[in-house]
Amino acid sequence: MTQPDAPRLPAARWSAWRVVWWFGFVSLAADMVYEGARAMYGPLLASLGATALVVGLVTGAGEAMALVLRLVFGPLADRTGRYWGLTIVGYGLTAVCVPLLAVTPFVGGAGLALAAVLILLERSGKAVRSPSKSALLAHVAASVGRGRGFGVHKALDQVGAFAGPLVVAAVVAAAGAIWPGLLVLAVPGAVAMLLLAVLRARVPDPSVYDPAPSDAPTPAPPRADGTAPRRGVRGWLADAVGSHLPRAFFAYAVAAGLMTGGLVTFGILGYHLTVAGLLPVAAVPVVYAGAMAVEALAALGVGLVYDRRGAAVLTVVPLLVALVPVLALTRTPWVALAGVGVWGLAYGIQDSTVKALVAEVVDAPRRASAYGVFAGIQGAFAVVGGLVSGWLYDRSVTGLVVLVAVSQLVALGLLLRTLRSVRAGGAAGAPDASGASGAGVTRPEAPAG
Repeated sequence: MTQPDAPRLPAARWSAWRVVWWFGFVSLAADMVYEGARAMYGPLLASLGATALVVGLVTGAGEAMALVLRLVFGPLADRTGRYWGLTIVGYGLTAVCVPLLAVTPFVGGAGLALAAVLILLERSGKAVRSPSKSALLAHVAASVGRGRGFGVHKALDQVGAFAGPLVVAAVVAAAGAIWPGLLVLAVPGAVAMLLLAVLRARVPDPSVYDPAPSDAPTPAPPRADGTAPRRGVRGWLADAVGSHLPRAFFAYAVAAGLMTGGLVTFGILGYHLTVAGLLPVAAVPVVYAGAMAVEALAALGVGLVYDRRGAAVLTVVPLLVALVPVLALTRTPWVALAGVGVWGLAYGIQDSTVKALVAEVVDAPRRASAYGVFAGIQGAFAVVGGLVSGWLYDRSVTGLVVLVAVSQLVALGLLLRTLRSVRAGGAAGAPDASGASGAGVTRPEAPAG
């Protein structure tokens, strides 16, 4: 982050906690934008003439891009040192693309294609910013405790995820149309960019919050231009495909990928709720907000159980994923809503606690690469899962239920295999960089998006 020959600032303008809170407010405003919009992707695409297949493809591809592209933009940030630039560009894509969705009903036959492009660009923005934003926040959180720092950030992030869909629901209900609910999201988008600009001006170099040089790890020798050393394309590709990661990691990554791909996207669930006439369009974002509240509670509660009881708690995830289409794709409103609640529970665990086991399977020096590969595998399964679930929804919901159940049985088998490997010490039982065994390894935080 800081060039080697640059003088270290004697003191930061803001306290570390103040910077953490500002990062949290940026995420709160941005989450209002993209979570508010994501709650309406299914109904919006349906109103533009999309079939369930198209909804599944677009939403699945969007989630895949948000994950897979991190393999590109994470190393790009490290190699160029442009953490702030990539963070701003990523948030900017979200702030611009979501309000532009409001024009899609007014461009005729091009509306559906335009909406698909804007949704994919918005999801790509998350991949552009997430690695850099997390790196910036990690510097600041070092002064307050990374667990607490990322925890406060996650809490504020979820406030936005809850509030955004409610704002959209209120506007859609008042206007009787979807597009005003998307247009109003330009306001929190502008707020996010303004807060980010102020934060960038006040804290240009978050590395000043790092521990003193004597306590910090020795960095790799820099290049002449001050950026991180290049190891060549072959080295980058080797890291990207996880060539030095243990076999147990790949078994677990495939299990997590099956769970991600098997979890029907909310785009399909929202599409079903409206097309089947179970809920008015304005109620869909309210349901999504409720799912976000369940997600937050699930991430917190299951995380605590994981710390106390171990990774066996993750075996509940395939069961939850398999239950989602059984409940959520029925034509009984209260059963479908219960299914959305189960979706929020499964999504919350997938987005947080599932990542913790990676730290027990892979030793410390290789975890950054492991998380990149992990996200890439999840993304590949997400796009296939979105496409298949959309295709089957139009043809046979029963077939979709059966396919998801079978995929989750395979995921459960791979997950149990991973747990046996960890207990036997085959993966993380070896000492990591700190000398601790896998059974007692400190689990890294999973930064919020």
